[in-house]
This record gives sequence, C-alpha cells and structure tokens, in this order.
Amino acid sequence: MNRTLEKWMPLITPTSVVLGMLLTVWLKPYTPFVPWIFAFITFAGSLSLNLKDLQRVMTHPLPIIVSLVLLHAIMPMIAWGTGHLLLPGDPQLITGLVLLLALPTGIVSFMWVSLYKGNIALTLSIILIDTLLSPFIVPGVMSLIVGANVDMDVLGMMKGLLIMVVAPSVIGMLLNQWTGGQVKTVLGPRLAPFSKIGLAVVIMINSAFVAPYFTGINLKLVWLAAVIIVVVAFGYIGGYYLTRALGWGKDLAITMTFNCGMRNISAGAVLAIAYFPPTVAMPVIIGMLFQQMMASFFGHFFLADRKKRAQHGAGQIAGGVTKHS
Repeated sequence: MNRTLEKWMPLITPTSVVLGMLLTVWLKPYTPFVPWIFAFITFAGSLSLNLKDLQRVMTHPLPIIVSLVLLHAIMPMIAWGTGHLLLPGDPQLITGLVLLLALPTGIVSFMWVSLYKGNIALTLSIILIDTLLSPFIVPGVMSLIVGANVDMDVLGMMKGLLIMVVAPSVIGMLLNQWTGGQVKTVLGPRLAPFSKIGLAVVIMINSAFVAPYFTGINLKLVWLAAVIIVVVAFGYIGGYYLTRALGWGKDLAITMTFNCGMRNISAGAVLAIAYFPPTVAMPVIIGMLFQQMMASFFGHFFLADRKKRAQHGAGQIAGGVTKHS
C-alpha cells in the first residue's frame, strides 16, 4: 500500500487540492485539526533520523552549510526579487512566494533521494538540522525580507513550527535512537501509508480554506503558477549545478538537488493560513500542486542523465575493444 501511494504521489497531491476546493463547505470546519495531523506526519517521517548519521556527516559539514545558505538565504532572495519583478504591486503574493522558498526542506525529499541513490545520511542530517532551526530561521527570514509589508504573527509562527515540526521530529529521532533502530523497521512501515493519507487530508483541508481565492481560472492565476514553477525550479537547478561546480560526486548532487528543491510545503500552508492574511497562502497552495511533479521531473532528468552516461561509457568501451581488435 505504501509503495502504491509513493508511486501515485505526483497525482495524489493535485487531486487533493482539487477535492479540497470542491468540498470546501464540508472540509473547512476541520481546519483546527490540521496542525495535529501534520505533527503525526512529521513524527512518522522522523523515525529514520538518528544522531549517529548526524555525527558522521558533521565531520564534513560543508554540504550542510551550502544547503542551508541556498535554502534560506539565496532562494528567498530570488523569490523576493522575482516577485517584485513579475508580481509588482501585490505584497501579499510576494510574501507567499518568499514563504514558499523560506520553508525548511521537506521530509519527503528522503524518499526521492533514496529512489535515485543519493547520500541518505546527508539527507537525514540536512532534514534534522533544518527542522530544528526552522522556528528561528523561517520567521527571521520573513521578518528580514518582507518586514512590515505584511502583517504576520512571528511568535505564533515559531510556536506552530515547534508543535508541527520540531517536537515530533525530536520524539521520532529519540525513539529511533533508544530502540537501536527497531522502531524504524517495526513502526515506520506501518505508519508510512497513514502519513501519506494524512498528507492528502491536510492538503484537502488547506485547499478548502483558501478555495474562495481561487474562484475561476484567470490569467493572473496562470501567471502566478508559472512564476512559482520557475522560482521553485531554481532550487533544484541551483542545488545540482552548485554541487557539480564544487566538484562533489553524483550522489551528493542528487542529495543537494532534492533537499534544496523540495520544501515542507504542507507545514508552510498551515503557517500561511494560521499566521498571515489568506492571500499569502495562494502561492503555497499552488506550490503543492507542482512539488511532487517537479521532483518527478528532475528525478527523470537525473535518471536519463545516468543512462546517457552509461551508454556513452559503454560506447567508449566498445570502441576501444574494436580499435584494439
């Protein structure tokens, strides 16, 4: 069941958004339950975290530092600049775009990194460190970049991140540590499908809340979606090519790409709805539509690249054999 859900995640996410908008009358009253459902999702996804991987990776901390700088300095500034250039005169949409790119990396990036044979230990360490720092980094980045342009509850945002992200992550990691990894193998597979179902429920409820702001497809909405796709793509592309420019291996390139491209976007939607004016949530909700599809696209890009390299290498070997023959 879990493998089936993973396979269909690129379609489950946009379907959940559409269902949420269609069933807004029935789903909107359940909005107060969203932070607790999301806390369960975070807990289930954190059962793979442990201190040993963190200690091992921290002996070479440069990839973690690079990813954090790209995630929380470069990408939010790109979002801010792009927003002012392509969405002028709309501070709430610009704020939503910055929030989308200021969020911590998504726990679901672990799934994609595992699928494409990246560095799992580094991925888990980036997720853990970024998650623990998120109550301070996200409000700090938002205050620094958008400041007084939009009303926001900074303390409430910190509290929300602590409840939804940090506390369940720490509990999951400590359980994994205390049980010697048994909780990951025993409880993790049992909770995994429910966490994905919970994610679909969270997306539906959040979409139901902002549905009044998506009344009809118009050029402005299409333009906003295009801007979001371009800005989010910078995270994937930046993570990949920056890693290659630094001369790191392919496994690190894959790891950095997914960790710098993906965001804990469901948490971002909860934050946007709870602590910002409703319009701020629009870029985050639209981002939900494309996150899994974009991860799938860049995954296919890497897979195609690997096959091309393999075919090229096989061709060189064959050519060499023929030549020597």
